[in-house]
Amino acid sequence: MERPRQAVVLAGGRGRRLSPLTDTRPKPMLEFHGRPFLSYLLELLREQGFERVLLLLGYRAEAVQAYCGDGSRWNLSIDYVVSDVEDDTGRRLQRALPRLEPAFLLMYCDNYWPMRFDAMWQRYVATGAEALLTVYNNRDRVTRDNVQVDQNGYIVVYDKERRMGNLQGVEIGFGIFRRETVERLPEDNVSFERVVYPQLAAARTLQAFVIGHRYYSLSSHERLPLTEQFLARRPAVILDRDGVLNTRPPRGEYVRSWGEWRWLPGTLEALRTLKEAGYRIIVVSNQAGVARGAMTLADVEVIHDRIREEVRGSGGEIDAIFYCPHGWDDGCECRKPKPGMLFQAQREFHLDLSRTLLIGDDERDGQAADAAGCPWTLVTEDRTLLDVVRGVVPCAC
Repeated sequence: MERPRQAVVLAGGRGRRLSPLTDTRPKPMLEFHGRPFLSYLLELLREQGFERVLLLLGYRAEAVQAYCGDGSRWNLSIDYVVSDVEDDTGRRLQRALPRLEPAFLLMYCDNYWPMRFDAMWQRYVATGAEALLTVYNNRDRVTRDNVQVDQNGYIVVYDKERRMGNLQGVEIGFGIFRRETVERLPEDNVSFERVVYPQLAAARTLQAFVIGHRYYSLSSHERLPLTEQFLARRPAVILDRDGVLNTRPPRGEYVRSWGEWRWLPGTLEALRTLKEAGYRIIVVSNQAGVARGAMTLADVEVIHDRIREEVRGSGGEIDAIFYCPHGWDDGCECRKPKPGMLFQAQREFHLDLSRTLLIGDDERDGQAADAAGCPWTLVTEDRTLLDVVRGVVPCAC
């Protein structure tokens, strides 16, 4: 089966929870920073290699059609299936059946996540599952769980009403499906999710693609300000500490006090340049010396306070420092090469990690970045942080 190039977007509902904003326009046409939410989704699909988009419309379909046209402004081919406003997702897909390709991406019009489709497709092909759904791990409890995923990565319970116990994770759409799955739908006006997902889960053929990057949505008035912040896409960089900002101590040793801190040449200038260009600066650092007894949490905090002070004194600003105090074998989720600190930074600052460069100095930084979906680069003896920044920030040479 070839990698899908068609995305099917469910976009026909009334969006009653967002009334009065949706009284005169459909939900995906709500604007953020001067353009509709739907345009961000279409931009994402183009970036991820999709060529054709099928929009399943109902409520105020003409507004979406007038805005999107044939899709050429996004270098996409956009087509439409318009059905009754009261049609549920299953019936919308039934009506679209003649236009569905053998395998396709199915997504909602009101959720955004910096999709990594190639990784999703690799997982789908490797497992041989009939379908795959993206599941947010929901460790920050941003909403109520609605799935249960087993140790092999299969969704074994799907509960759209979120009434069952032992649920862990939130299905957010962005699913890979086959046309034959839609062909098995009953003729009734049913919810695709309520009918098909439990069937696939019971047959153990619904794979989960679990993510730690928070998703953003139009699900409620309360979520809109967070989505507004996320889609602002304020530039940010994530920096490792030892070996990027300062001279890295030998393996197994640590910077235990401020007296042992040594700035690397050009670091303060680099941080000032980033601030002047409007970048947020976030530091993530493994500090296993705490677990090993080389220093205390208080010692680390003193060092970080002095780092912030000197950076601020030179015209820069560090927005946050996240560090892992655990030992090498503690099995935590934050110690690099695991991506926990990157996801922590993402949630706190509403970052789009797919657009946030991580700058490190060893392979663990790159592994953490890959796991989080971050672009990354390394400093070396011949390529300092200032050299990297001059290549990132326009007119910083």
